[in-house]
Amino acid sequence: MTELRCRKTDTSEGATGEDEGQIEPEVQTADTKEPVNTEEDEGSVSIGGDGGDKRQKDEGQDAHHKEEESNRPESAVKRSKSSSASVFLQRLVRVFFGFLAAVACGILYAAYLSAYHDRKFWFSTRQELEREITFQGGSGVYYYYYKHMLTVPSFERGFYELTLDNRTISGQTINAVERLSLYPELITSYIYRVTDSQDFVEPIYFYVGAVFGLQAVYVTALFVCSWVMSGTWVAGMLAVAWYVINRPDTTKVDFAIPLRDNWALPYFSCQVAALTGFLSNNISSATEQKMKKGPLVARVMKLFLHFHLVFTTAITFSYLVKKLIPVSESDFILKFLEVKFGLNTTTDFITNFLMCQESFQTPSQDLFLRLTQASVLPFYLLVLTVCLLSTLQTIYRRLSGQPMKTNIRLEDGRIGEQPEVIYHVFHTLLFGGLTLLFDGMKYLWTPYVCMFTAFGVCSPDLWMTVFKWLKLKSIHPVVLSLILSTAVPTIIGFSLWREYCPRVLAELSDVQEFYNPDTVELINWIKSQAPVAAVFAGSPQLLGTVKLCSGSAVTSLPLYSDINLLRRTEDTYQVYAMRSAEDIYKILTSQKTNYVIIEDSICNELSLNKGCRIKDLLDISNGHVIHDKGEIYSFSKHGRFCHEIKMNYSPYTNYFTRVFWNRSYHVYKVNTVISFQY
Repeated sequence: MTELRCRKTDTSEGATGEDEGQIEPEVQTADTKEPVNTEEDEGSVSIGGDGGDKRQKDEGQDAHHKEEESNRPESAVKRSKSSSASVFLQRLVRVFFGFLAAVACGILYAAYLSAYHDRKFWFSTRQELEREITFQGGSGVYYYYYKHMLTVPSFERGFYELTLDNRTISGQTINAVERLSLYPELITSYIYRVTDSQDFVEPIYFYVGAVFGLQAVYVTALFVCSWVMSGTWVAGMLAVAWYVINRPDTTKVDFAIPLRDNWALPYFSCQVAALTGFLSNNISSATEQKMKKGPLVARVMKLFLHFHLVFTTAITFSYLVKKLIPVSESDFILKFLEVKFGLNTTTDFITNFLMCQESFQTPSQDLFLRLTQASVLPFYLLVLTVCLLSTLQTIYRRLSGQPMKTNIRLEDGRIGEQPEVIYHVFHTLLFGGLTLLFDGMKYLWTPYVCMFTAFGVCSPDLWMTVFKWLKLKSIHPVVLSLILSTAVPTIIGFSLWREYCPRVLAELSDVQEFYNPDTVELINWIKSQAPVAAVFAGSPQLLGTVKLCSGSAVTSLPLYSDINLLRRTEDTYQVYAMRSAEDIYKILTSQKTNYVIIEDSICNELSLNKGCRIKDLLDISNGHVIHDKGEIYSFSKHGRFCHEIKMNYSPYTNYFTRVFWNRSYHVYKVNTVISFQY
């Protein structure tokens, strides 16, 4: 038994008008389990039925199919949107907790610095003068300008006075803002004034708090940079841990708060973190879309990126060179580098003086020993080696004409093809090379080492790259790389916590006391006995303290990037040379000096490194050195001025009169009227 059914065939492309709506019979046997269709069924036609009713049912069937087809993509879109929203929400949660951990690390570090600083100097229990003296290394001169900006009637008036400053260096009118880079002090003083902070915080606490706050920003930026590169904020926490443990080699904020480095490095780290985020998140997708538009646009895009990286590196190198050595004289850099690399020798005081500064010397083995004990240096060498070799492989592939891979997967094992990795490899090599030449560069390189190493040990891509080279087959390399990228930082973190956490906390419990009564006594005498317009000569470090605490004009400042100030420093240091009283008097009066301060710590210095003592450098520069059978002797027809003037005999008493002395300092007034007594 059969049933005759009519079915409307699909219309194919190119079908004629007669083909549309063609009805073809469909034969179905009685053995089938499908029940017999009735007239009410959609799409069925009864023999001899009404043709209008048939057309209505056909139209209803078509409308039903169209509705189903329109509903299917909508549901798929809804599912896709729901999945995307879920992924976005998960990513948002990870980012939220990551930034929360980064900010928490920064705040905790700033709180630790504040507690350690107060404990070390008894800062909260000291008087204002004693607090200011704690700004060591001559860096206190920067705080003087901040304090000055708070005493002027208006910010505009204070800024104008600093651009035409004739009360700092005797006999000179300078633009102190530009010459001493006083922009941090200007910004901080402006914020302090406009926020009426004087109602609830002292100026010195506001200044110190600003510096510690920037250190929190510094640590947060290192955290974010390592986190972005590795994909896990565990790397950020490990980077911060290494930074804090190696604090003697990562920052100088412990003992010299107003230094320019403490203001500049946090901003630099923020720039590096922003560039890292740009390279890691935008380069791949942007490169892929340019590649789609055409090869010419792709080449322009790559050229732009390469130029950007080279430009950034060049600017960084130029800035660092300017911070290291003076550039006022065109040939000074060449002379300095010739002496540094042993290509030449010189008797020039300034060159030898800079060579003897710790920041300009080659780092000692203690630096690398400390980094090794903290476990950061061995892992750094591993990470750097893998990333560098992978980067060189990438360069070789490009030179060989292999196409660039836009979407890099974990199983590819090509960490050197990540733009942010390439950027940081060359950056850390640059900073490391400068650190091998100048010990002062370690404060830029060591934090970079902590960040870069933490990224490497927490990155599955690095371990996968190693396994790809080793052609590991016994265990699935992807699984093993994921395990190691979690297990290795966990083991490192646990060992650091166990060994160094008690040490860091012990620093807060140690009762320390920094007190310099001789310097306090000297400053009190200057403020109470010396005229307001008096000019003082002495060592640059001491003059920075004198300027800060008394406001008096000085002959020089502790600024080693200004060749003119270094020349004035050389002249002032002649009081420790074997020069006559008349020579010293002429030098001091040419600088309009009223008082000269002799420091016993310099005059009687007994350093093992005799070639770097101030009096030795002066003897070499002045030609008062005799070589006899391999021994070096100092000889002059005049005795050493700092010794002879204490004898109180003519002709020294003719030119100078002692007005103050204690165990550390002797202050002599430069006589305006010379009385010759024999």
